[in-house]
Amino acid sequence: MNDAAAPLLGADEPSPVLLHPPGVNPAVWAGGGSPFLLAADHAGKRLPRRLGDLGISEAELSRHIGWDIGIWGTTVHLADLLGTLAIGQGYSRLVIDCNRNPEWASAVPEISESTAIPGNAGISAAARAARVAEIHAPYHAALGGTVRARVAAGEPLLFVAMHSFTPVYKGVSRPWHAGVLYDVEDARSLPLARVMLELLRAEPGLVVGDNEPYVLTASSDHSVPTHAQGNGVRYLELEIRQDLIAGVAGQQEWAERLARLIPLAWARAAG
Repeated sequence: MNDAAAPLLGADEPSPVLLHPPGVNPAVWAGGGSPFLLAADHAGKRLPRRLGDLGISEAELSRHIGWDIGIWGTTVHLADLLGTLAIGQGYSRLVIDCNRNPEWASAVPEISESTAIPGNAGISAAARAARVAEIHAPYHAALGGTVRARVAAGEPLLFVAMHSFTPVYKGVSRPWHAGVLYDVEDARSLPLARVMLELLRAEPGLVVGDNEPYVLTASSDHSVPTHAQGNGVRYLELEIRQDLIAGVAGQQEWAERLARLIPLAWARAAG
């Protein structure tokens, strides 16, 4: 674990890049078909074998601090319904947060919510660089390469960033069932976000946050600013409360809802 010269991931450990449908070639997808690319930065909670348990329990790792609970299952169902490509990242956000610039301290947190992460405390520059090189960089290379190929092909593209959030954070309950996040200064994607917010709020019984529970900015997020805004591509960033998608039934319900509403929002904003 302390040998910074050794690879972080063993040859038998999975790639950080999750693709759905499995085995799909992103370059082929980029040439046509559905305009929707789904991205899940916090899809899994796997830990590289060399890092052990990072000094935390399995119960802590399985909480929201370790991953976006339910989001990969939801994203996979949604990709199937839309007939499109989903790209996820399967290692825990506690190893390296793929929705953070790798140079930020928050990319390798020493404390998450109120939980100390001993395995992240005082790691060397080389150890940090290995996490970036073997997990963060391949995931973003897959996303960025797919987006750029799509743009180069002249095909329409909507980058959909999929996230989930905890119902209670630091003891404070969150009333929203979902949220639509956006950069208030991004005139290109703002109309799309507003349409999506309107459509979700029209769904019976839903409380939907307007830039809640988080606000999208270039200093808080990495994937949307890098791959969507950085390539002149429109985006949606969606948050779903984790208790609603912790099980398969909830994942299917939300996937079906979003499969109805995302194309509708895309069409309305385009019009």
